[in-house]
Amino acid sequence: MAEPAHRRGAATRAHVPALLKGLIHGPNGRPMSPSHTRRRGRIYRYYVTREAIADGYDTCSVTSVPAADVEGAVLDHVQNLLAAPELVARTWAEAKREGEDEITEREVTVLLVDFATVWNELFPAEQARIVLLLVERVDVQQDALEVRIRAEGLVSLVGELRQDAKRIAA
Repeated sequence: MAEPAHRRGAATRAHVPALLKGLIHGPNGRPMSPSHTRRRGRIYRYYVTREAIADGYDTCSVTSVPAADVEGAVLDHVQNLLAAPELVARTWAEAKREGEDEITEREVTVLLVDFATVWNELFPAEQARIVLLLVERVDVQQDALEVRIRAEGLVSLVGELRQDAKRIAA
């Protein structure tokens, strides 16, 4: 208790991941804040609406969502998109437009499918970086979750994966 509260809080936040921090928004469009609680030695993470914090939990339809559930849903959505043929075609077209003339649609498909299989082996910090690269916004409604993807993020990801593949092959 001798340590200032803001330092103790910073140390705790560094150990409690918030994959969607800054990306997740409540039903009214305002950002949700990552939070957590400890019970019997376990950490329970969640995202809470600003209204619930400021005005009380009885003032809004969605007050909080379990972090693991919403993060899992967003990651599943991103992985499904990476394998979607129409997204592969759009990513390939955007890459060609940005000067990657020699890249083929097949190469984009292979890179994205291979990446989806490697995802679970990535460190949490790398996963968070890629989520920030790919996800523009997550909107939570009472009965739905909307995920907006960054098209330019997909092109950047393909470029990174392509460079990694070239480095490995060399």
